[in-house]
Amino acid sequence: MSARVPKILHLHSTFDPGGKELRTVQLINAFGKEVDHAIVSGDLEKRGAAHLIGRKPKVSWPKFPSLTGRPTPGRLKKLAEAMAGYDLVCTYNWGAIDAAMAHTIFADAFKLPPLVHHEDGFNEDEAQRLKKRRNWYRRIALGRSAALVVPSATLEDIALNAWDQPRSRVRRIPNGIDTRAYAAPPSRDVLPRLIKRKGEFWVGTLAGLRKVKQLELLIEAIAALPPEWQLVIAGEGPEREALLAHAERLGVEDRVHLPGFVAEPAKLVGLFDVFALSSRSEQFPISVVEAMAAGLPVVAPRVGDIGAMVSSDNGPFLVPPGDAGALTGALQRLAADPAARKRIGQANKQKAREEFDERRMIDRYRALYFGLMQKYPRA
Repeated sequence: MSARVPKILHLHSTFDPGGKELRTVQLINAFGKEVDHAIVSGDLEKRGAAHLIGRKPKVSWPKFPSLTGRPTPGRLKKLAEAMAGYDLVCTYNWGAIDAAMAHTIFADAFKLPPLVHHEDGFNEDEAQRLKKRRNWYRRIALGRSAALVVPSATLEDIALNAWDQPRSRVRRIPNGIDTRAYAAPPSRDVLPRLIKRKGEFWVGTLAGLRKVKQLELLIEAIAALPPEWQLVIAGEGPEREALLAHAERLGVEDRVHLPGFVAEPAKLVGLFDVFALSSRSEQFPISVVEAMAAGLPVVAPRVGDIGAMVSSDNGPFLVPPGDAGALTGALQRLAADPAARKRIGQANKQKAREEFDERRMIDRYRALYFGLMQKYPRA
């Protein structure tokens, strides 16, 4: 008789394509038929990342109590009851913290499996400063978690000091990608309505069109670059119309392109000549790793782990967050120096392959998840 296939429950506030969702898809695809997965999206209308899951894994979408609401005993009890019967529960970010609280309170009563909480960053309301009440809530909610996984040194420090988590519980696992896929030569017509023309240069970014990303700074920067430089912002979000209007006010609407979400960024990033970020808050942006793997120099704010991610050659092109002048100046220097772009890009590519390949990330998650499921087998 064949061995029983373990089952992991994933609790997300949404499952649209984003850092945590795309990493979840990477792991699901990597584990293949070894594990069955149940995915909960708190918003049923936002499940776009599901289309990236391959055919081999077995995935279900169970009905589940709401992940949001007042943390009353009755509601937390319902969440706990719904977590029973799995081999591992994975919760993600603040949007699923009530499930972690329910697990801490009712783990023994309902014989719940081990829980791994993942924190990848913060919403706009905590981008600049953590809320003391949420810090307090996290400390209690994570009290029975088997592990707290973070991708960055910044988040690791927060977990240990702001959330008072024991060293033995906190695991830092940097996000990883298939670095070799990003090194393949790109096609100039990969985007359906935008072709890179001869003699044209692209400043590019991959970002959700949200206020915290401060993408208007990139539009202002492109206005200061020579006319052959274009700005390509791949992503979707509520700020789309505002960004287009800002480009029109600056008279660069013909040089600013918003092609929408790109399902296969490996086919696009290689068309960029410089990769740029302008966010107020980042932790370990996977888009920076993608740009590095494609051999690009990176202009970005010195926030989160970005300073440690890029090569030392790239360091002088990191700027203070929110400093529009410094961001523009860094882009101008790189635009005028193709030799520097090539040199920095090669150094970034080598570092991405050595430190941020997805094989290392998958191996570490496999060891954590499977180790917990074997240590605490379902009765």
